[in-house]
Amino acid sequence: MKASKRSTVEAIVFLTILIVVFWLLGARMGGGNMLKTMMNTAHDLLLNTVFYLMGITVLTGALSKLMAEFGVVSLLEKFLRPLMKPLFNLPGVAALGAIMTFLSDNPAIIALSKDRSFASYFKKYQLVSLTNFGTAFGMGFVVLITMFGYGNVSAAFIGLFGAFCGSIISTRLMQRSCRKAWPEEMEEKVIEASQEELAEERIEGGKKDGIFMRFLNAMLDGGKNGVELGLQIIPGVLIITTAVIMVTFGPGADGYTGAATQGVPILPWLAGKIHWVFEWLFGFQAMELIAFPMTALGSVGASLGLLPSFDAAGFLDGNAIAVCTAIGMCWSGYLSTHTAMLDSLGWRKAIPKALGAHTIAGLCAGIIAHFSFLLISLL
Repeated sequence: MKASKRSTVEAIVFLTILIVVFWLLGARMGGGNMLKTMMNTAHDLLLNTVFYLMGITVLTGALSKLMAEFGVVSLLEKFLRPLMKPLFNLPGVAALGAIMTFLSDNPAIIALSKDRSFASYFKKYQLVSLTNFGTAFGMGFVVLITMFGYGNVSAAFIGLFGAFCGSIISTRLMQRSCRKAWPEEMEEKVIEASQEELAEERIEGGKKDGIFMRFLNAMLDGGKNGVELGLQIIPGVLIITTAVIMVTFGPGADGYTGAATQGVPILPWLAGKIHWVFEWLFGFQAMELIAFPMTALGSVGASLGLLPSFDAAGFLDGNAIAVCTAIGMCWSGYLSTHTAMLDSLGWRKAIPKALGAHTIAGLCAGIIAHFSFLLISLL
């Protein structure tokens, strides 16, 4: 009986919110124009943004697979290993997780953590913090390459530095909060086994293919993975970005015509009420830019879908690119991935701590990127 009553209340609340939102937009834009804009915006995003991002993910997927196949990833891991303990309080092998998530997406770190040989290096608090650590680098390669396309490479690298700082903050905060909440349990080793005992899991029978076939297979398999990643971002880009655009941008030069990327600028109006916060913390001059980090909470692919509209409106200066790169890479849709990642590790109870730590870290990443950009601009 209670469940039925709750379901009824939820349905009424949902319908009320839906009607109010559509009424507010329709009253300003006109009902027909609102629906036409919604469809045209989704269609425009599919053709001009999703396929562009898919092209990037296919190329980066092929490159990342080639790098793994021919030992470049392992080489990079050896160079990065000395940084892991002092900066992140993680074993050296965690550097491999950063590289793999940077070249692919957040869940790649969980695939690694399921490897017994990899997990044997970690204590429980370190393994749980991999969700925050890996997420801060998720889709980093795609974000960087996309930002490079807007002509300010140095600003994108400043954003990468901000995201790196955010990853340290997020990982450390997560470790500290988990050790404080579950002190005895978190200090245990994940797997009590020697590397010699685990090594045979990596032994593969048969001869290796020749160099040409290895190159061809890695390239095609990586490209296939890129297609899958490109397909996975379609719902986020079309649904979330369309919704954000319609509450971010205003009418066109001829008013509301049903064209793509029109809307009612509710979000900039709200941000304008506290504009000094965003101007001081992030250096945003156009309040429309607030849509980027808000969208990155759920999907960094969807937030990248906003960039063409920002660029056309003249909002993407060097500081905006640096800050959006930092926040976009650090957050990279953590609200939509952290729950599933921690659930797969069997640590659902740590979800609130992971989300809290990553929220703080993403904001810090944007602030660091902004002030780093200002400092470098003065030199």
